[in-house]
Amino acid sequence: MVLGGFDIVVIALVVFVILVLFAGIKTVPQGYQYTVERFGRYTRTLGPGLNIITPFIERVGARMNVMEQVLDVPTQEVITRDNASVSADAVAFYQILNAAQAAYQVSNLENAILNLTMTNIRSVMGSMDLDELLSNRDAINDRLLRVVDDAVQPWGIKVTRVEIKDIQPPRDLVDAMARQMKAEREKRAQVLEAEGSRNAQILRAEGAKQSAILQAEGQRESAFRNAEARERLAEAEAKATKMVSEAIAAGDVQAINYFVAQKYTEALTAIGSATNSKVVLMPIEASSIIGSLSGIGAIAKEVFGNDTPPAAPTPRQVQAPRTTPQVNPFNQNPER
Repeated sequence: MVLGGFDIVVIALVVFVILVLFAGIKTVPQGYQYTVERFGRYTRTLGPGLNIITPFIERVGARMNVMEQVLDVPTQEVITRDNASVSADAVAFYQILNAAQAAYQVSNLENAILNLTMTNIRSVMGSMDLDELLSNRDAINDRLLRVVDDAVQPWGIKVTRVEIKDIQPPRDLVDAMARQMKAEREKRAQVLEAEGSRNAQILRAEGAKQSAILQAEGQRESAFRNAEARERLAEAEAKATKMVSEAIAAGDVQAINYFVAQKYTEALTAIGSATNSKVVLMPIEASSIIGSLSGIGAIAKEVFGNDTPPAAPTPRQVQAPRTTPQVNPFNQNPER
């Protein structure tokens, strides 16, 4: 088949249209933004998806990754405010918010962020003492984040985090710090031990004081109760003596008999309960006690007169009933 001139022109035109369409259709992946330049000048930014540009007039300028990215900051030497040399490295996280600014406001974006972060690490850590540097890492991260984020803001970039990964002081300085920490801990232990001993002595003294106070109060209460008991006993004794005296004055001989018998019985009880005697042999009969009481009653009758009531019968007037002694069949020598 021989193609004519018109057919060749048509085929060429179709191919040209297809090439134009392919040149004008741009697909932007998710997480990226493309800048569009018209004759070398920025015009707009293409978002993720299918986009159309004017072929041969507009072209894609910069392909910017707008996802959060990580930048590793290499180890560098830092001299602190107290002239201690330490090594520190860090990591920075940043995200492009404005693709046009990031593409046209700075050249070599990652290198710029890296050098800016390293410079600020030396500035921030160099303004702090070594002890503060090792103990306040969060404060260092906050200061670095604030300073670096303010510096990259005109570039359309947001620094989300700046973290110090490691701080390494010199070996001799680490040994000195270890000895200092050990001395501080020993000092703290001695102080705590002294405070504990002092508190224990104070508590023991307080306990002894409370014990003495309670013992004194107990002795006072016991003495008060004993005095009160003796007072009650004396009152009862005085009242009993008064009643007996009034009964004797009224001519009641039985009252004095009761009084004398009570004292006699108390005397016998005291003799029997004495600690210096093991065995007490006293041939005492109940009839003799009654006889003594009758004799005392007779004396009282002579003293107070014959108006007193008759005294109790003597033991001779009282006849005890006769009882037949019982013989124990197992006893060979019964008592008679």
